[in-house]
Amino acid sequence: MIVLDSSFLVAFHNTRDVHHQAAAAVMKRLVAGEWGVALLPEYVFLEVVTVIAARRDPPAAIAVAETLLRAREVEFVPCSAYFLATVDTFRRVAAMGLSFVDAAIVTIARNRGAPHVATFDGDFAKVDAMTLVPS
Repeated sequence: MIVLDSSFLVAFHNTRDVHHQAAAAVMKRLVAGEWGVALLPEYVFLEVVTVIAARRDPPAAIAVAETLLRAREVEFVPCSAYFLATVDTFRRVAAMGLSFVDAAIVTIARNRGAPHVATFDGDFAKVDAMTLVPS
C-alpha cells in the first residue's frame, strides 16, 4: 500500500511542475499495481483540489477531483476516524517540519500498514519506517 501526498498529485496534474515527469513515472507504477491500493486521505484531496483551483482554474480542479474519486487504484480515506490520532502524531512530528496534513498521512500510513508515501516532500524522510516514492 502507498499513501498519496499533495505534492505528488499536484506535480502529476500540473505539466509545468518541476516534478511532473517523476510524478508521471510513479503514476505509471501505481496504476500497474506495484503498491496495491493507493490511499488518498481526505485532507490531501482538499489540498490538491484547492491548489489546482488556485494555480489553474476551478474547472481544472473539478476535473482532477472527479478523476481522483473515480480512480479504481485509489481508496478515498475520510480523516474523521483518524483525527485524534493525527493530533497526537502532529505533536511528535511538527518539529520535523511536517504539517498537520502530513501528520494525517503518517497516521493513516501506520494504521493501514502502508509503508510508502508518494511525495516530493523530503521531510517525510525524517519519519521512521516511511519509504518515499520516488526515492
